[in-house]
Amino acid sequence: MKKKGCLIGIVAVVAVIIIIVATLAGGYNNLVKLEESTNTAFADIQVQLQRRSDLIPNLVNTVQGYASHETEVFTAVSDARAKLAGATTVEETSEADGELSSALGRLLAISESYPELKANENFLSLQDELAGTENRIGVARKDYNEKVQEYNVKIRTFPTAIFAGMLGFEKKALFEAAAGAENAPIVNFN
Repeated sequence: MKKKGCLIGIVAVVAVIIIIVATLAGGYNNLVKLEESTNTAFADIQVQLQRRSDLIPNLVNTVQGYASHETEVFTAVSDARAKLAGATTVEETSEADGELSSALGRLLAISESYPELKANENFLSLQDELAGTENRIGVARKDYNEKVQEYNVKIRTFPTAIFAGMLGFEKKALFEAAAGAENAPIVNFN
């Protein structure tokens, strides 16, 4: 009888250990999936930012043909584009994206002073492509932030929070607008 009771105890302990290990493994695998989906969502933002960055030289060249003396704006666009290309973290990318958006806003505002530029078919086509790309960037940012929120909530809630930190899962940064993005850029042609 003692052997049978001891055997049942051992089986129960083994069963509990298996359940705990399976639960931890499932939790770990879920965290890996969530982390990878945030990484993929950030990569999607970078793809759209690259798409916009690839449009910029054509847009700048078109505007330069009509407004070659606007060198300050062209330099700002070029510098912001280079900064975005060198960004590696979410924070750097967000900041560089804000600077590029501001510089592009100034570049597009130039067209208001040049009616023949506003009527240029190439300029209008590039402007439409840029607008579409800006929409894609907005959707990619939103998707990324949703994935980050899901991931961050998961690593901060019980019981996952107990082992998430021990396993190296850290809170991820949201893609936020750059400081001052709530203010429209001031464009002065005087």
